Amino acid sequence: MIGTLLKRDLGKFFPFAGGGAALPVVFFVAVAMLYPFAVGPDPQMLARTGGGVVWIAALLAAILPLEKLVAQDIELGVFDQLKLRGLTEEAIMAVRLLAHWLSFGPPLILAAFPAAALLALDGPTLHLLLLGLLAGTPGLAAIGLMIAALTASLRAGAALSGLLLIPLALPILIFGAGALARQDQASLGFVAATSLLLVAIAPFAAGAAIRAARDI
Repeated sequence: MIGTLLKRDLGKFFPFAGGGAALPVVFFVAVAMLYPFAVGPDPQMLARTGGGVVWIAALLAAILPLEKLVAQDIELGVFDQLKLRGLTEEAIMAVRLLAHWLSFGPPLILAAFPAAALLALDGPTLHLLLLGLLAGTPGLAAIGLMIAALTASLRAGAALSGLLLIPLALPILIFGAGALARQDQASLGFVAATSLLLVAIAPFAAGAAIRAARDI
């Protein structure tokens, strides 16, 4: 049952599977393409600021899939059907979190290679960027899932989700970008620890939100 559910969620969320699932990756690369036009082609300027721009692009790209994470399945009664088949909300949300990250994190990490070339990032900076995205994207996915579940029953839930994600994701953004500015891998440890905590909490928080939405 868990494997079938994961396959279904991956088919729904994975880029190019339909429904605009590729938008986060397209947005991420588009920011990297447009930024040099905004600040000029100076390689030193791009190298000094490009890493932070990539992190901002990753944070904003994380907002795009939020609307379809939970709300559609609540309206269709999918969670109620899965509950009748013996799956708890926490298990459902844990699978949803894994599927969301697989459809969001690895594609952004791969997209960081052309983004780094466009922004004139050197090898060590690219290495730190890749490690940071690997450590930080699970946390972004976890925050996104919790917010999507909490706002799914609200009329303006989609707009509210984006507004809530940005401040909650600031610690990951600050330390991820700070590691690039200082060439400091220690900051990435904080990013990884924050992501691990968020991933551990997300299924329970999102599951509780799903149960609360069912009672409304």
